[in-house]
Amino acid sequence: MEERTREANKEWNEGTRKVWRAAFLFTGGMILLAVTMALSIAVGVTDISIGTVWKSMFAFAPESTSHAVIRELRMPRALAGALVGAFLAVSGAVMQGLTRNPLASPSIMGVTHGAAFALILTIVFFPAVSNIGMTAAAFVGAGLGVILVFAVGSFSKGGLTPAKLALAGVAIGGMLSSLSSAISLHFQVAKQMSFWYAGGLAATDWVSVQILLVAGAVGLTLAVLISKSVTILSLGDEVSKGLGQNTFLVKALGVIVVFVLTGAAVSVAGTVGFIGLVIPHVARFFVGSDYRLIIPVSAVLGSLLLVLSDIGARLVNAPYETPVGAITACIGVPFFLYLARGEGRGSL
Repeated sequence: MEERTREANKEWNEGTRKVWRAAFLFTGGMILLAVTMALSIAVGVTDISIGTVWKSMFAFAPESTSHAVIRELRMPRALAGALVGAFLAVSGAVMQGLTRNPLASPSIMGVTHGAAFALILTIVFFPAVSNIGMTAAAFVGAGLGVILVFAVGSFSKGGLTPAKLALAGVAIGGMLSSLSSAISLHFQVAKQMSFWYAGGLAATDWVSVQILLVAGAVGLTLAVLISKSVTILSLGDEVSKGLGQNTFLVKALGVIVVFVLTGAAVSVAGTVGFIGLVIPHVARFFVGSDYRLIIPVSAVLGSLLLVLSDIGARLVNAPYETPVGAITACIGVPFFLYLARGEGRGSL
């Protein structure tokens, strides 16, 4: 009896420590994010002092060129970077929980390539479509990518496994990427679509931020609401069903989260890869396997990573911009190879 009490106390203490650790990471991450966003607004072709950034927010002067640049170009870019980073990280966390696959992420599982493919078709055949229409097309394309990946993985001999899911994702992503390139070259929109291939935040504006805020209100709220269910589902379908959980409903809601968040992110920033792969693992390392903690921590860390990557993209080859997707790939590719070797390939 005493042994069980000691074990229960030990588990409770460990759980409490993880909650406090998550609270510290979330709070500290938000403070650091505010600082990096201010730095992101200040850094550019023409550097602007932090004092000018502060004045533009609280004492806007319409006649000032610096204030206009901050308000119309750099502020929406910084906000979009934070939102896109959060969306991709949360999408990756939800995908990893639903599939119990440590290699799952929007970029690896064909979601971002599907969204980009749909965007190319929209630009070629419906060039006058609005930003809302582009976002809707990205949602449909993201859904197409997921359906194809799961279909190919399920039809293979031996059924769907985490390794086959990852291989199917790479194969479908490559196919959609090749089709996108062929279509863009045939219709001579390759230069226009180079932004979507490389990923970047240079074209963001306040309309883009509004789209992201609406998508975030739906997707992030739903992700938090199903986080407990995702934790149970990550233990396995049989365990989840044994606890009375409707696994089909949880998976359906999780797929909606991925569609909404990834579709919005790709429609604004293009195919920025690996954030959804790396960040959930970092969050899980610090706070454990409870998705009620993983999802908010992933959102903050994903925002921080993309804002920092965007700053790096402007400084690496100044005054020219390096695609932000190249910066995130430099971080993500070694991490992917580490996971692909089987280090940490257990259930999530």
